[in-house]
Amino acid sequence: MNPQDNNMAILGQIVKLIPAKLIEKLKNKHKIQTRSFSETSHVVAMLYAQLSHSLSLNDVCDCLHFHAGYLDQIRDCTPPSRNGLAHANATRNSLLAEDLFWNVLSDIKVKYPEFITHGRRYPGFPWRFKKPIHIVDSTTIQLIAKCMNWAKHREQKAAAKMHLDLDLKSFLPNFAIVKSAKDSDPKMAWEVCAPIRKGEIVVFDKAYVDFDHLYHLHTRGITWVTRAKENILDEIMGQQLSEEEIQQAEHMRKNNIFMGQQPIVLSDCRIKMKDNTAKKYPEELRLVKAVVLVNGNPYEMQFITNNLDWSAYSICDLYLARWGIEVFFKEIKQTLQLADFLGTSENAIKWQIWTALLAYLLLRLVGWIAEWKHSFRRLYTLVKGMLWSRRNFCALIKLVDSPSGKKSSQPQVEEQLEFNFS
Repeated sequence: MNPQDNNMAILGQIVKLIPAKLIEKLKNKHKIQTRSFSETSHVVAMLYAQLSHSLSLNDVCDCLHFHAGYLDQIRDCTPPSRNGLAHANATRNSLLAEDLFWNVLSDIKVKYPEFITHGRRYPGFPWRFKKPIHIVDSTTIQLIAKCMNWAKHREQKAAAKMHLDLDLKSFLPNFAIVKSAKDSDPKMAWEVCAPIRKGEIVVFDKAYVDFDHLYHLHTRGITWVTRAKENILDEIMGQQLSEEEIQQAEHMRKNNIFMGQQPIVLSDCRIKMKDNTAKKYPEELRLVKAVVLVNGNPYEMQFITNNLDWSAYSICDLYLARWGIEVFFKEIKQTLQLADFLGTSENAIKWQIWTALLAYLLLRLVGWIAEWKHSFRRLYTLVKGMLWSRRNFCALIKLVDSPSGKKSSQPQVEEQLEFNFS
């Protein structure tokens, strides 16, 4: 296939993955009124801001005006004025952008089920677990305190926070909340974990340790794993390792002996909480102490879980898989535009964050369709430089990925610059 054989710019090919009448349907749902600057034009403008890593409203509007002819072919979109785009971000309900992301994700699950199950093979995924694994964490998005009073969480600091439930198998969000950073992680965990079903697995960092919430998850039949805090008050009810196994583990720790990446389990106890914590969590827990390798360096950690049956190695592997959500946050924050914001209101910030997640989803899908084998960052860089090229995106990716792709598909005439000094 000729990579130049397409009558629509790459930006338009990406937008085509959004169901045709979905934006209009959501516009009516949220009762958004528009005139010359349609809601589809608004969404496309914000997607362009993410995919091009635009730094300002002028950056977005000037480039869209310059490519107005290309833009017209993308569902009759029109370029916005600077004030028009700023007003749309500030006044048009950001719930539309949130609903758009979840509706596009639902549509992809129906049309491309293999993308959800095999679209991303995270190397830290423990494949022996057949049940869904949820990783819950949050990331802070720094804002400017002087002009964003709604996001102030300290005297001189302002920030928004994205609380996320990541499906480790698909490497896509199951649930997300974007709001001011004022609310603590344990408080938000109740809402983030509400959709998780009985029998599924959820993994937290130790910042989420709230025994009221953990016991609530336990009563719902959800298996949870987290890291124990250093000041945990517990009473040991029984040791699940033999004396010989404990001595062997101590010998391996002292001599720094590891079997590949397998952790060294030092202790595996059944415990009950003490004092006031016992009222919050009256049943037995499990405390696993182990030495794990993190980037090749040994660290001693202790994990707690409500599962009393799995091996201690499985508990360790589940918690170490939590690093996947850090990789996800790194991908979206270091590639997409989540540093320079196009507005200061809460609504405008949410518009930009939700369209960043939408851009991430669409790029991941295009990369999967084209069998892209490299990093998301490299894919984003490729797209950013060719948004207005009228080439078949999938064929272009395959050409770049092939050994012959290093050479130009068109013969080039060598020209030499000559200077006349006479």
